[in-house]
Amino acid sequence: MKRPTVLLIVIALLLLLDFYVFQAIKLLSTSLNPSIRKLIYGIYWFYTSISILVLVYFANGGMEKLSSVSRNFLVSIVFIDILFKFLMAIFLFLEDIVRIIKLGFDSVFSNKKVDLETGTVLETKLMNRSDFLAKTALVISGTPIVALTYGIISGAYDYRVKRIQLRLPNLPKEFDGIRIGQLSDIHSGSFYNKKAVMGGVEMMQAENPDVIFFTGDLVNNKAEETADYIPIFRHIKAPMGVYSTLGNHDYGDYVTWPSLEAKQKNLSDLKQVHKELGWKLLMNEHVMLQQGGEKIAILGIENFGAKGNFPKYGKMNLAHRNTQDAAVKLLLSHDPSHWDYEVRKLYPDIDLAFAGHTHGMQFGIDTKYLKWSPVQYMYKQWAGLYTEGNQHLYVNRGFGFLGYPGRVGILPEITIIELVRG
Repeated sequence: MKRPTVLLIVIALLLLLDFYVFQAIKLLSTSLNPSIRKLIYGIYWFYTSISILVLVYFANGGMEKLSSVSRNFLVSIVFIDILFKFLMAIFLFLEDIVRIIKLGFDSVFSNKKVDLETGTVLETKLMNRSDFLAKTALVISGTPIVALTYGIISGAYDYRVKRIQLRLPNLPKEFDGIRIGQLSDIHSGSFYNKKAVMGGVEMMQAENPDVIFFTGDLVNNKAEETADYIPIFRHIKAPMGVYSTLGNHDYGDYVTWPSLEAKQKNLSDLKQVHKELGWKLLMNEHVMLQQGGEKIAILGIENFGAKGNFPKYGKMNLAHRNTQDAAVKLLLSHDPSHWDYEVRKLYPDIDLAFAGHTHGMQFGIDTKYLKWSPVQYMYKQWAGLYTEGNQHLYVNRGFGFLGYPGRVGILPEITIIELVRG
């Protein structure tokens, strides 16, 4: 089926959905002032028009012409518009089923009353189910829409510091109390508020970590996304250094390149960005931190995903080589699925791994007593600290965002982990 035909079918289905839901909007606004009613109708069809125009624009190659920020906002507008109407339609469909059943029931069992004095047939007016279900549909379908909108306005840059104290029995005395800062999933191409991003960086620096780890996805796709943010991320510093690794988005695998050389140059440019920031990018290698003759190893591997179709570029054997003298081994590996897939099975001397990748899906519940997100049905370890035996994994919820330009419940994170002996 040709693209124009598919597009026309999609638009036709959306218009059918719009007209179906509009009947409930009309019902709920009948008692309002005519001017207010016209305003509501105008807003309703304005969003419909925007959604259709965006779909037509994207279908004709417009998506590639837009920046990540513009693209994410337009996709979010269409998604929120369609989600609201789809949820409304579900309840309206239930209403129609009830009305059909009631109509059939009334055709068999008459429910009419007669005035004994005049003989006039009285209309029986039971509870107006149409009005009730329409209001119910509006409230229930409107709740997630309000949450998603609020997540864009407030949640995207609502950085939270997560402080963890972790005991390691083999931690050398010289490193007792070392404070490790972690950032992950910056996704520079999605940002639209440099002042807010700088605020997040200042929050990290205010914690005075001894060393900082960045666990991948500095960009969405291209190294050029970092241009406006290099001056900001240069402020990320620590006495023992800043160490980084690559995530799945850093390789440029999700865009079409004019040539293999162009893609390779993009990766080379991104590596140069890490260097400009003063970050030591670990590409299947390790470094040793030394204090008072004692050593701990920081291992960093390229992206290694054991779930979905995420790439397996990482080579643990190269990073792990010659680390036997280190009392403690810390691993930077972007994708948390790598921990169960390889680290725990083959490298039991990795004391603590740092990951990101999941973002907590940027949606869920994250409280002291309840932690839930749809992403947990794909990733066993998706946010926070996990322990198996003597090995630990910390999954950062991400500093930035991807796709949906906001966060609901799962807020952007700055991690501080203090390692203590014992």
